[in-house]
Amino acid sequence: MIRLGMVTIDTADPRPLAAWWAERLGGEIVHDADGWFCMVRAPEVPVALGFQKVEDPTPGKNRVHLDFDRTPDVDRDAMVAEWTAAGATHLGRRGESDFSWDTFTDPDGNEFCIGDPH
Repeated sequence: MIRLGMVTIDTADPRPLAAWWAERLGGEIVHDADGWFCMVRAPEVPVALGFQKVEDPTPGKNRVHLDFDRTPDVDRDAMVAEWTAAGATHLGRRGESDFSWDTFTDPDGNEFCIGDPH
């Protein structure tokens, strides 16, 4: 049997991006390999997030992105304001009335989504 253990993101500078994600998710950097690879673990995220240094990160829209769900107690507008104040770029609200999400980019330009409670 295998299981998903980590999602890895290519970046030119792993430490600051890993630190940004750790702060946003209430986690910590649990491994730092001299700045060329960092691993983040967060209490509410079932897999680790890896950040690996590459000389030339792939430009354009990432083919894989992270999807998070906000809990019912989190106000959508306040959540958008909090993430953008922390350095994310809000690309907009997407979906339909019964299934919607907000799309963002992190400081490196990687897209991710935060969905409404299901």
